[in-house]
Amino acid sequence: MYNKYLFSYFKGNEPENESINYAVSEDGYHFTPLNNNEPFLFNEKGTKGIRDPFVFRAVDGSFYIIGTDMRSELGWASNHAMCIWHSDDLINWQQYDGIDMEDYGLVGSVRTWAPEVIYDKEKQMYMIYWANAQHFEDTDEWTNTVMWYAYTKDFRTLETKPEILYAPPCKKDAIDADIIENDGTFYMYYKDENNKRICYVYSDCLTGPYKEPENKSASAFDEDTEGCCMYKLAGTDKWAMIMDSYTIGRYVMQTTEDFINFTPVDEKDYFLDFSPRHGSMLLISDEEYEKIVAHFGK
Repeated sequence: MYNKYLFSYFKGNEPENESINYAVSEDGYHFTPLNNNEPFLFNEKGTKGIRDPFVFRAVDGSFYIIGTDMRSELGWASNHAMCIWHSDDLINWQQYDGIDMEDYGLVGSVRTWAPEVIYDKEKQMYMIYWANAQHFEDTDEWTNTVMWYAYTKDFRTLETKPEILYAPPCKKDAIDADIIENDGTFYMYYKDENNKRICYVYSDCLTGPYKEPENKSASAFDEDTEGCCMYKLAGTDKWAMIMDSYTIGRYVMQTTEDFINFTPVDEKDYFLDFSPRHGSMLLISDEEYEKIVAHFGK
């Protein structure tokens, strides 16, 4: 039974903070950083920086982390790859070579940001989805930063060419998507750069098309937010969404039972005050929790 929580995150825009940290929780609300809130995993390839780590359990029971291969000091349009690790125990990790969008036909690829993964049961492959833009240097033309996708079997190569998954009708950027499936409907929560809030679209097919509802807001907060992460609260019908409220420098939390209407959680009822930035959540077992805590220490 997966009733504990493992939060993977990075801490900031400085090179020493563009690496991977862990925090854990027993209730999904109150989190404790491990390893004295110091990183335990570093990008040894590409840009040597890792942002937006997404940790997930594969169908074979092993684990992967996929993230943005980027150092912000090189510029916000400097990267075009994602970095990838594999593990059997969430403690010992092997880094793969990563996936570079320029190797798959995305000419002038930039802003390859915040990749996440969902398993497509019909195709029996993993769908990677991420934000991407293109800069054509010969004409100095830029495309919008919108959501793309491609399929993989092994996280070493892509089986399909990257395609656009969702681009907002307002012609603004869409980044930091998080897709949740419920009863055959896929909800995509993302940062809409038109209003700087978390919004949502939905589809009955993983690859779309995604429809924009009349009221697309998915945020119960007035502050600007990004980097949303949604996860089931074990033993309940509720789902929690945590978001980086980057203008005020803290994480906010809200809950939902219908995937559309969200209720803010009072600041005193959760704890994430250890400077996390965009991260992801994995539900883990009691045994996995005990092993991770014993290894890294609270």
